[in-house]
Amino acid sequence: MNKASRIFCPALITPKNAVVKQTEQLSRSQKLLTELGFVKSGSNGTYQIMPMAQRSVDKCIDLVQSNMQQAGGQKITLPILTPTGLWKKTGRLDGDISEFYMVRDRSGKQFLMSPTHEEAVTAMLATTSPISYRQLPLRLFQIGPKFRDELKTRFGLMRAKEFLMKDMYSFDVSEETAMETYTVVNAAYDRLFKQLEVPFVKVNAATGIMGGSVSHEYHYVSPVGEDNLLQCSSCGFAGNSEVVKAPASCPSCNSSDLKEVRGVEVAHTFLLGDKYSKPLGATFLNTSGKPQSLVMGCYGIGITRVIAAALEVLSSDHELRWPKLLAPYDVCLIGPKQGSKEQPEAEVIENELLLNVGEICGHQELLHDDRKELTIGKRLLEAKRLGHPLTIVVGAKSARLDSPKLEVHTSKGETYELDFSETLKLVAEHSQHKKSLKRGCFQSETDESKSRSVGHQL
Repeated sequence: MNKASRIFCPALITPKNAVVKQTEQLSRSQKLLTELGFVKSGSNGTYQIMPMAQRSVDKCIDLVQSNMQQAGGQKITLPILTPTGLWKKTGRLDGDISEFYMVRDRSGKQFLMSPTHEEAVTAMLATTSPISYRQLPLRLFQIGPKFRDELKTRFGLMRAKEFLMKDMYSFDVSEETAMETYTVVNAAYDRLFKQLEVPFVKVNAATGIMGGSVSHEYHYVSPVGEDNLLQCSSCGFAGNSEVVKAPASCPSCNSSDLKEVRGVEVAHTFLLGDKYSKPLGATFLNTSGKPQSLVMGCYGIGITRVIAAALEVLSSDHELRWPKLLAPYDVCLIGPKQGSKEQPEAEVIENELLLNVGEICGHQELLHDDRKELTIGKRLLEAKRLGHPLTIVVGAKSARLDSPKLEVHTSKGETYELDFSETLKLVAEHSQHKKSLKRGCFQSETDESKSRSVGHQL
């Protein structure tokens, strides 16, 4: 069990009637995460993750990792520093490199602080003892920091100079088997974003500097997004305007119900062919025992961006709302105020709840707001802003001799007065729903969780 009095949560305190001068445009998620003490701004474009936000990051990592392993992925760790010589071989240093961080060691050798690792992982396989076709497909992934010297950082974790990313690299014997891998990993991405229960769209995309023949992006639709998307309200089709050039009707259903929306890109998949394996000499031994270039794919998910963008979509201007699987805590329990007349009787119920709720949802998923010097109202207001899925209040109504009641608040804005067993049942239902999501069991489509996932080839 976690106690609120012991959690380091450096919230911003603005004096009453103070005028705050904004020096940059803030997104909803950035404003709330900063005000409530989830993140702190470091130097320009970097952010420090505080304990409660770190819990959400860790949960997102676990969820992504689980899905990658289900897709046949094996986890590795590559150095952040990549020799620039590898990027010269693939030609990626010939274009615009203004977003890359370059460093030199004491002997003058130059490195990139990797924004992505295609060259590094391909060079690793090129220097590995001969790979047999029997060892393929090979799907390697890592989760770690990436770096880009953004010209203009904004919206907090959604566009920062340092960010956390999952990147997977696949190696196959042919274009056909590479497409099979591409389909498997995309299915894992579809499953992941359905588990998060945030409406998303999957669109055809340009391959850009990454190269390759096929590419898809996953977006959360939001006004703060930097990509222009065309979306059909009739069939759910969506396309990136870089690929879909403003057609008069939907390419999928011919409907004229097309509208332009903004999207936050949270994941990207590419079928690369031999763009990296050929210049770097990464080969396998085919059935004839002869070396042949590996056929590659790469697949990225922005861990910290997924969290920030999901909050951007789900939250209100004043209260966070988390995807169920990413909420720092499942339940917040608020006990009676110190010195209140109901305190003795209410604390008996409070202690029983601490034990029973912890056993249902897991003691590490229970936050006990033990700051009893504060009023229940003040603690409840804070709990609502923090976005706990369930907040249980043990107050005056809980100490009544006849039909004592607990006040339960949900992050959807619902309030219930329940008895002890009904409260435990609600907690159990929430925990069961989370377990179902982790297993990949989804509810039938509703207005809240309906996700449109369309990947038409145009």
